Amino acid sequence: MKSILIFSAMFLLACSNKTPQAAAPAPPALPVASVVSGTETTFQEYPASIEGSVNVEVRPQVSGTLEKVYVDEGAYVKAGQPIFKINDQPYRASLNNALAAQHSAEASLINAQLEVERLTPLVQNKVISDFQLKSAKATALVAKANIEQAKANVSTASINLGYTLIKAPVSGYIGRLIKKQGSLVAPVDAEALTQLSDVHDVHVYFALGEKDFVNFKDQYPGQTLSDKLKQLPAVSLILADDTEYGTKGRVDVIDGQFDKNTGAITVRAKFANPLGLLRSGNTGRIRLSLQHNNTLVVPQSATIEVQDKIFVYALADSNKVKKQAISVIGKTGTNYLVKDGVKAGDQIVLSGLDRLQEGAVIAPQKATDKVAKN
Repeated sequence: MKSILIFSAMFLLACSNKTPQAAAPAPPALPVASVVSGTETTFQEYPASIEGSVNVEVRPQVSGTLEKVYVDEGAYVKAGQPIFKINDQPYRASLNNALAAQHSAEASLINAQLEVERLTPLVQNKVISDFQLKSAKATALVAKANIEQAKANVSTASINLGYTLIKAPVSGYIGRLIKKQGSLVAPVDAEALTQLSDVHDVHVYFALGEKDFVNFKDQYPGQTLSDKLKQLPAVSLILADDTEYGTKGRVDVIDGQFDKNTGAITVRAKFANPLGLLRSGNTGRIRLSLQHNNTLVVPQSATIEVQDKIFVYALADSNKVKKQAISVIGKTGTNYLVKDGVKAGDQIVLSGLDRLQEGAVIAPQKATDKVAKN
């Protein structure tokens, strides 16, 4: 009887020390949504350089001392406005010499004509031979030729004198003044006196690689590039401070050939610049829009990146998740545009990816919006 009581006590003690078995944790509740397809627009940026619609180097046409500079750097000038003055005294003297030579030639012609008039009746009356008359007429012809040459010299001297006053060939803004008052200038100088830029409209140049160019032109209808250019949407200019220029531009010119060294083709966009905010030499970025039809959209927040690859967790049978690599072709807002790896209608997990592993079971919670709207 005593042994039975001891055994019962030991059994009860063993039962009281036994730990109850823990229940299995519930699958995590995570939001899921369907992958959808639609039409999306992406933007690609390209480094660009800005030039005035007209950029003119102002150079002297004659040599001399720079006597006056009428403008300052950065000033706006109108076409025909004087901007430089070269000392004109040597050229004024040349013009006076040419005029004097012309007057001398005209006087010589008068003498030659008088001689012809004097000899003509003498030859008619056979007082002298016609040889002397013919010689006088030849001398008159030489005098006429000398007058024409003298007039040409006067014209040249007058043109050179006019070149001493250098006027703005177009309206625009004056660039840096390389030569100062008192400097000796000549047409053969390596550097121009200044550069004049008309920036009422500016040309923005950028380059497209061959692949980008093919994608760019295939987006729009038209048989020729000229037809396609008419269909291109307006482009944006991003300035050096990352702000967007207030006026949209239009792509109006595509170069005739690719650069053999860079493998790129130059494209030009034209922007209105009525306030003169843009100047030649500015840099920026052209932002082009590309339309993608029937493309799959996946939120960036629903992806993870591992070793330069992008993955989503797709919902498989029995609410298990499968880690699936996707191929991204672009971005729009907070979404990725996907080429393959998923298809329309696939269910993917939207958040909590850092706690998931391949084959994990979840309790899917339907998101209120589709993936494209996230």
